[in-house]
Amino acid sequence: MIKFFFIILIIFSSCSLEKKSFFKNKTINENKEINLKKIDNKEIIKEDFNKNIEVNLSKIIKNNKFKELRNNYGREKFDSDLYNVSKYKIKKIKNFSNFEPTIVFNSDGLIFFEKKGILKKYDYSQELIWEKNFYSKQEKKSDILLNITYENDILIITDNLAKYYAVNTQNGELLWSKTHLTPFNSQIKIYKDKFYIVDYENTIHCFSIKDGKKSWSYRTDNFFVKSKKTLSIIIENEKVIFNNSIGDITALDANKGFLLWQTPTQNNLIYAESASLITSDLVLEKDFILFSNNRNEFYSINKDNGFLNWKQKINSNIRPVIVNDIIFTVSNEGFLFFIDSISGNIIKSNNLLINFKAKHRQSIKPIGIALGSNNIFLSLNNGMLIVASIQTGEIIKTFKLDGNQISKPFIFDNKLYIIKDDSIIEYK
Repeated sequence: MIKFFFIILIIFSSCSLEKKSFFKNKTINENKEINLKKIDNKEIIKEDFNKNIEVNLSKIIKNNKFKELRNNYGREKFDSDLYNVSKYKIKKIKNFSNFEPTIVFNSDGLIFFEKKGILKKYDYSQELIWEKNFYSKQEKKSDILLNITYENDILIITDNLAKYYAVNTQNGELLWSKTHLTPFNSQIKIYKDKFYIVDYENTIHCFSIKDGKKSWSYRTDNFFVKSKKTLSIIIENEKVIFNNSIGDITALDANKGFLLWQTPTQNNLIYAESASLITSDLVLEKDFILFSNNRNEFYSINKDNGFLNWKQKINSNIRPVIVNDIIFTVSNEGFLFFIDSISGNIIKSNNLLINFKAKHRQSIKPIGIALGSNNIFLSLNNGMLIVASIQTGEIIKTFKLDGNQISKPFIFDNKLYIIKDDSIIEYK
């Protein structure tokens, strides 16, 4: 396969930027320029930076109807002291730390799974609506992990056994079921009457929602590298864009599957290094795509041609969030970053692991973030949830939810959800 090696590095001006309308500062004079970390800065931030700068966001929280397709959840309505808590109990899931669980939310309840591949739908009073299992006795002996999404009362499920099937969300009845040659390892994205998913061979597939029939496939370079993280897909204007396990970003025509552009981000000749690459989800905002990885690389690329807008030195493999031209992300070292989405310059950073002993910090890793009305919610691999102020980046609260890994936070209908291996925690 011919690749298009056309990454273009845009070198920004070395001048300081003028203070923007979303900044306010307690100590810097209104006419004084704000110090920013430029994209050509070679230093990796390992301490608080611009601590006194505060960020003003609009009080209006806009509903983003394309958030699922673009992985762009932005700021979501949730304002709570986190004291009103309840649980949805599930049977303990083995190997919970080896995958990224998702919840399906719809108007009448949520859908998740538990041990042995059992699917469950609950109403929002924790009452069970239906429970289904579509696995044989032999299959149930495996540690079954499910990936789920839905559209128009049709639930699409893939698993780690290479099965994929569709279920009616209203009654749990099976609509169709098929088996693939290779297990899938990506998000599932539904677009019109089709859904898209990438397998462990770095091949993306387009299937019909109606009957599961394959429409087309497109294979990217593999090198037998299995991703340690779920791969990411975004869709907009008849274009499907995804990453693979070796760092390539590929854009295809969503209807026919032909190549539009491809941007490699790593030297694919170094196989051993590719095996350790962990990339965040892709996030689409306006005309650019954001993503980062565990190699101190945070990218903004053009969605129409894959050209590089800027690249910043931030070590993170969690999904970034963007609101009002400000990017929010947390590095693998636990620093909360505020980034100007246009220039790529770092506005400020705060150490969210400051309250942990230094000897423990190296083993603590962020799992994911969500932005509520006023606060940022960060889950960690040690079962902790950190709440920080969007305006200042300062830590407000720290909760211990479990002794093991928990999921990234989910916000739906003014509630916050965290998945554990044996329950779903709901905060109102």
